[in-house]
Amino acid sequence: MSEKRYEQMTEQQIQSKRIRKLEAEGYYVLKLVKTNKNGIPDILAIPPNTPVIFSEVKTAKGRLSKLQEYRLKELDAYGFTTEVYRG
Repeated sequence: MSEKRYEQMTEQQIQSKRIRKLEAEGYYVLKLVKTNKNGIPDILAIPPNTPVIFSEVKTAKGRLSKLQEYRLKELDAYGFTTEVYRG
């Protein structure tokens, strides 16, 4: 794609294109919106079967939503370690 074409794309369009490309290459991709660290890049791309832990925090009586259950299963399918941490 020409440099001029990229100049016409918004940052969001460029991010979407990059995310699609990384996912097509087999990465599990997260678009980071808010983190506990300032200055973190916009996109996190994790290769399959990497020693990453995804931790969903709940109270002792807290319940997972259907979406949270789906995401944990999705992450498991990528070979990542997941947990529901209740302190």
